[in-house]
Amino acid sequence: MEPSYRTSILCFLLLSLFNFASSYYQPNVSYFIDCGATTLFITSDYPARNFTTETGFLSGSESMALTNSNNSTSSLYSTARVSSSKFKYTFKMVAQSSNVLRLHFFPFSAQTYNLFTARFDVYALNYYILLENFTVTNISSPTIKEFFLWTDSDELEVELSPKTKSYAFVSAIEVFTAPKELLNLSEPIPINSLALNGQVVKQVLETIHRVNMPGPLITPENDTLWRTWVTDVPYIYRANVSDENSTSTRPRFSQLEGRSEEIAPETVYKTARVINTSIDQIDSNPAFNVNVTWSFKVDSGYYYLIRLHFCDFISPTFNRDQGLVFALYIMDSLALPNNLRPAEHTDYVAEPFYLDFSTQVMNSQNITVSIGLDRIRSTINNAFLNGLEIMKVTVSNLDSLKKRRQSAAIIGASIGSVVLLAALVSCLVIALCKWCHKKPSPEATETTPIWSATIGLYSSDIPSKSGNTTTIGATPRIDLGLIISFSQIKMATNNFDEKNFIGMGGFGKVFKGVLANGTEVAVKRATYRSQQGLPEFQTEIEVLSQIRHRHLVSLIGYCDERSEMILVYEYMEKGPLRDYLYGKDLPSLSWKKRLEICINAAKGLHYLHTGLSQTIIHRDVKSTNILLGEGFAAKVSDFGLSKFGNSLGETHFSTNVKGTFGYLDPEYLKTQKLTDKSDVYSFGVVLLEVLCARPVIDQSLAGEEINLAEWALMWKRRGQLEKIVDQRLVREINEKSLRKFCETAEKCLQEYGIDRPSMGDVLWNLEYCLQLQEMEVRSEPYEDSATSVAHITEVQIVRRMPSSVSYASGSTTNKSQSDITSTNVFSQLFSNEGR
Repeated sequence: MEPSYRTSILCFLLLSLFNFASSYYQPNVSYFIDCGATTLFITSDYPARNFTTETGFLSGSESMALTNSNNSTSSLYSTARVSSSKFKYTFKMVAQSSNVLRLHFFPFSAQTYNLFTARFDVYALNYYILLENFTVTNISSPTIKEFFLWTDSDELEVELSPKTKSYAFVSAIEVFTAPKELLNLSEPIPINSLALNGQVVKQVLETIHRVNMPGPLITPENDTLWRTWVTDVPYIYRANVSDENSTSTRPRFSQLEGRSEEIAPETVYKTARVINTSIDQIDSNPAFNVNVTWSFKVDSGYYYLIRLHFCDFISPTFNRDQGLVFALYIMDSLALPNNLRPAEHTDYVAEPFYLDFSTQVMNSQNITVSIGLDRIRSTINNAFLNGLEIMKVTVSNLDSLKKRRQSAAIIGASIGSVVLLAALVSCLVIALCKWCHKKPSPEATETTPIWSATIGLYSSDIPSKSGNTTTIGATPRIDLGLIISFSQIKMATNNFDEKNFIGMGGFGKVFKGVLANGTEVAVKRATYRSQQGLPEFQTEIEVLSQIRHRHLVSLIGYCDERSEMILVYEYMEKGPLRDYLYGKDLPSLSWKKRLEICINAAKGLHYLHTGLSQTIIHRDVKSTNILLGEGFAAKVSDFGLSKFGNSLGETHFSTNVKGTFGYLDPEYLKTQKLTDKSDVYSFGVVLLEVLCARPVIDQSLAGEEINLAEWALMWKRRGQLEKIVDQRLVREINEKSLRKFCETAEKCLQEYGIDRPSMGDVLWNLEYCLQLQEMEVRSEPYEDSATSVAHITEVQIVRRMPSSVSYASGSTTNKSQSDITSTNVFSQLFSNEGR
């Protein structure tokens, strides 16, 4: 009897072990390569990975194996493959399959090689560039880059190519077939209508973030696919509004839905970040709302796949019709119109599921994700998130990369020719600048009336005048006379009624309001998921409380009660300039009107640069920050990123790079040295936006068309301006005005700030463009008609993308324009070409 009992126990244990082992994923094909090694390395995780030598996979005769004699980490990183020329690895895979590729890098110095300075590119499938101009910045621990690649054939090649006078290296490589259920065949849910084209599984993806909310850290030893999941502590904003929750109950994976530990390990689904329900106002105040927000750094200009993991162990029972419902926000937008009801995606309590979303990041370097309460539909006041993955979609293939580099070469040649011309007229420019600085600008001496006492505002800090400039102290202080109470703002916006909602920006929601004295205002209210915060809030107040100019948006007041951050501006009824160029179904602006708007904005920026004792550099000049009011009068807005420079005459100062992708000065980006010419560069991009009516960065276009500045200057260099002009303008724009306008934009976009004109010179040239246009309009039939652009042939209209920021709907009726015409019509011109 006893032997039979022992036999039964033994069989049971063996069967259990077999089931346990079979639960781990076993790839159809897998390769684990210890680069530069001569012996086998076996990991301690389960199932173990056997890292073999490179024999049979490596090609490239000039590469060499390098050994780190001082290695104190895993022996996997004691060797590396390095070369000053190209080398590659070739792997036999399963055709028509999705594969995981991980590249390990751990630099060290040995012999004549210093891997800390290595700079190189990595290609895959002879088509995609996975890493460009890559260098390893983390020297304390290995850097692992993970990619998902779809292979149509049965072969996968990975090539490393060093940059000139440098070398490439790699420490280890993992390649294996991905589980079929990991990347599904459906398309992700688009955010802000920015849809990712095609199935997720067919994309080339790079893992940027993989997070277990709230923790713990999950290492490859505890993940069936050998992944690492970090905690959410570095990413969460205002952790005090959240709480941590966990369960000992094992999650119930639905095999019918293809859900398993290959999607995410069990530990991810047994912990969650939830709302801190101990906050008193959650239960006592029905109107009180709170969000838990995470912010993740990413690269601008790419599409991203955002996968959110959920497992509802919060709800006591399963109820598909009632129970927990909560709001989900991505990039400040509501991700699901009816909010998320977990029971609609599962059949049991504690059953894991995930949702895939996609968005394009254009004007930010962060992806924000937030969860919040649903007071109307939910019977449980809570929200949760278990895990998150963010993957960048690689769209840059080698063909488009070559085209962009050829385009850059053409632009470089164009820049060289303009430098010679600039040298010839530099003396005239300097003389005219001095003449302009001696004469006070009419706008600079004007101040708007102090706001009505009926709203409790006064200003004791309006800057004093000294000579022709306004004097500001070295550290401007906030004008406390601009404070507006929270109760006044609530009354003005009807308690932030959604009917008064007019837009969403980096700072938060924007509402239209009416103050007690009848003044219409725009109210910006920061939210927990705002991309901007206290520094931008303070900067905006410091700048706008001390300047008054007819072409700069006026700050009426602010509120910082109850930890609120609210800014109150004058209301610009027609909203941002971008909405009238593309993305919205609004009437097209005439060429004359566009020139007048550019002139208005240039006046505002010129005042910032020269009208005060200290230069103010805007740092975020773009078409969404040029707002249009009555009669389409334009004003520059959004000063949250502005910087007070040194006294006039100082060439530059160093600061961290901030701004919007596509508008950033390349010299500032490289050197971190900020000057007023950085604003000039950004304004040059705006000028092209005004002319071409298309986004500054459009990843959906062909390689040479992605970047507006590169594309437009390429066609200018070829003498084919008709290729870039907004088709709605071709029958009205004067050819001389067009040519002068393009020359002005090109000068603004010079690679180096010293070669760019001042904003005063830009203003002069724009007013000259306007005069050229008006001269053509007034010409008689017998006058020269060769300046007409009516002969420009109609070309295919450039695809337009919707603006990600809306501001004001307003009336689109064209009102009187007499108050925004050029204030300085030159009766005498120094030359036919202006400056």
